[in-house]
Amino acid sequence: MIDLYSYPSPNGIKIAIMLEECGLEYRVMPVDITRGEQFAPAFLAISPNNKIPALVDDSAPGGPLTLFESGAILLYLAEKTGAFLPTDLHGRFAAIKWLFWQVAGLGPMAGQAHHFRAFAPEPVPYGIRRYTDEVNRLYGVLDRAVAATGYIAGGYSIADMAAWPWVQPYERQGQRLEDFVHLQRWFEAVGRRPAVQRALTLGHELHADREGYRYLYGQTAAMVDEQRREREGRP
Repeated sequence: MIDLYSYPSPNGIKIAIMLEECGLEYRVMPVDITRGEQFAPAFLAISPNNKIPALVDDSAPGGPLTLFESGAILLYLAEKTGAFLPTDLHGRFAAIKWLFWQVAGLGPMAGQAHHFRAFAPEPVPYGIRRYTDEVNRLYGVLDRAVAATGYIAGGYSIADMAAWPWVQPYERQGQRLEDFVHLQRWFEAVGRRPAVQRALTLGHELHADREGYRYLYGQTAAMVDEQRREREGRP
């Protein structure tokens, strides 16, 4: 059995899409990151970076395998199933390089756009402009990537699963899909896939309230340690 520790944010959804696409049996272990559950000692033992998603595969060769970081999880599931990652050298690394592009670029930049546009306690015009513009640039990169074949790396792969959930909240990022003809076509095609639709039924991302801000933003090493001790019932 595979346990997916997750929250219905883009990084959580991308793993649910892969599990659904592969038809693997799994259980969702909800982690409410707006209420500090990511600091629970049991979760930190699996995901020491106190972030979702994380995965435990009890059926892995050699014993249970624990993973954190969404890119690593997607690669593992692709290798486990032999699906959605080409086996030839050029195809394989085409998908991998675009997976890395998402986890290093599109995700972090879109996340910053989300923060400054929707969650910052006070408007920061430079931050809003900086990250909205950078996401726009990255949308342009993605638009050109999908123009030839309809998918990011030739055929449908883990690269598409990684990127799609980060484009889904495009309005929150200050973007218009109609400005990117090829990207819009790709986004709509991937969104129609039954596995993607099933993954989206696992929940909806919640907007953090004032209490949630305490757990999501302004984290420091000392704050994480304090939350861990609090969860353990230690002073």
